[in-house]
Amino acid sequence: MNFEIIEKLINIIKDRKTNPKESSYTNTLLSAGENKIIKKLGEEFAEFLKAYLTEPEKRVVSEFADLFYHFLVAFEYKDIDFANVLKELESRHK
Repeated sequence: MNFEIIEKLINIIKDRKTNPKESSYTNTLLSAGENKIIKKLGEEFAEFLKAYLTEPEKRVVSEFADLFYHFLVAFEYKDIDFANVLKELESRHK
């Protein structure tokens, strides 16, 4: 399994935070602030749940990818290092 895409995505989000681009959806979220980011997380979670319960696997995967991306944006907004999530998971399964 290749996790490089997660690191690449995190780096893109970090870059958008420090080097905003006008047409960037990520910048739209980051500049809108915490409340907008949390609202989007809620919307994406609802879409994921609906897909999980009623739609084919491909749609579930797509909705989870959207949800995961929004979590990464939320983490970057708060300057939370995603590596800490991985460390926490690792510590739980030693």
